[in-house]
Amino acid sequence: MVLSAWLGGCSFAPHYTRPAVETPARFKENLTTNDVWRVAQPSEAVARSNWWAVFNDDELNSLEAQLVVSNQNIAAAYANLLSARAIVRQAQAQYYPTLVANPSLTRQRQSQSLESSFGTNRSNPNSTVYDLALNGQWQPDFWGRVRNTVRSSAAQAQVSAADLENTRLTAQEELAADYFQLRGQDALEQLFDDTVVAYRQSLELTKVLFKTGIDSDQDVAQAETQLETTEAQDTNLQILRAQLEHAIAVLIGKPPSLFSIPRTPLKDSPPAVPAGLPSQLLERRPDIAAAERSVAAANYQIGVGRAAYFPNITLSAEGGYESAAVETLLDWPSRVWSLGANLSETIFDAGARAATVAQYRAAYEGSVAQYRQTVLTAFQQVEDNLASLRILNQEIQQQDIAVKSSERYLALALQRYRLGIDSYLNVITAQTTLLANRQTLVNLRTQQMTAAIQLIEALGGGWNVSQLPPK
Repeated sequence: MVLSAWLGGCSFAPHYTRPAVETPARFKENLTTNDVWRVAQPSEAVARSNWWAVFNDDELNSLEAQLVVSNQNIAAAYANLLSARAIVRQAQAQYYPTLVANPSLTRQRQSQSLESSFGTNRSNPNSTVYDLALNGQWQPDFWGRVRNTVRSSAAQAQVSAADLENTRLTAQEELAADYFQLRGQDALEQLFDDTVVAYRQSLELTKVLFKTGIDSDQDVAQAETQLETTEAQDTNLQILRAQLEHAIAVLIGKPPSLFSIPRTPLKDSPPAVPAGLPSQLLERRPDIAAAERSVAAANYQIGVGRAAYFPNITLSAEGGYESAAVETLLDWPSRVWSLGANLSETIFDAGARAATVAQYRAAYEGSVAQYRQTVLTAFQQVEDNLASLRILNQEIQQQDIAVKSSERYLALALQRYRLGIDSYLNVITAQTTLLANRQTLVNLRTQQMTAAIQLIEALGGGWNVSQLPPK
């Protein structure tokens, strides 16, 4: 009992602690407005896993539900997790002895010439041997090689679990971003459709004024050119929409030819997103969790390398029955057995073991650096999207004013054109300015929705490190 307890506690892996990283007290991009972002309250639970539900879009909810079931990247990541778990079970199997059954039947002939030289000459040189044996071998884990292998494999399985969650979160974010970009294209198409109608009405007006002698044929040509150019731009918008629709189809595991989304213009603004505290990223980002678990796996590999300095001890046992006749094979006198122990120690390897340990140490240091870089990147992504939301919020307000000013400019230009004060060129200039400002506003609102989605992804969505499988 004492020996087994001593064996269970022997390990040459360094004591593992999560690498320290510098965590700021708060995010630099602390918004002064609460339109699209707010600090999470201490009483708030971690964001629910269905984070996209905050956008209150039934179509998006349905698509996200299909993605979780049918996305092939998620399916591949899940298969990787199952493979990693199987590797853990393979490593755990080394704790136990192996038992092999070796039944055999041997028919052989002895050399009569050899027997004659020794003065023994059997009448029947042929013989049959029946053997029913079991062989067992066991290598006790004196130095923690198996134990650290299991720990490293378990940490790698946790890496695969975190990778699965990161793959799922990335796919969910990509789907939501594509969806709202598609809705933004729908809004642009509606804008250009309405603009084409307005330009067609302006063309009819110029034709009427031309017939009455108030306007010139040149103004009619300008109005026709403007209408045809805008129609071409309206048609071109369908390319990106089709591509976004195809991308969404692939994300939910459907052939693009069998999938379509009805046109619905983007209207809503993004909801308020609770950002929480910077330190919470270490718990809420699956890629950070994966990087940290990789550090742990590399740490345990050092113990595996160190164990190679100590001898391997193998205990073996064999038992069974052996007889020259089947009818006496299981008789008590036919029993055979053997017990043995073997010790092997490498005396000289030209520094191979030292190089292996150095390799594992270097891999550990590299994983620590990668972990810290992942944390820094996470902070950067949150700050980037917070800055985007803050600036976009201000820019949209300014663009709203620009659109209203353009509408007033167009109304005045039309009025002066109808009175014959100005040429139609002023109307075209005002119409072009209004269309450009409206188009910019739609693009800004689409960009704002995308930034809100990317912020949620940067905050880890609804995931938490407590959801990792146990060690």
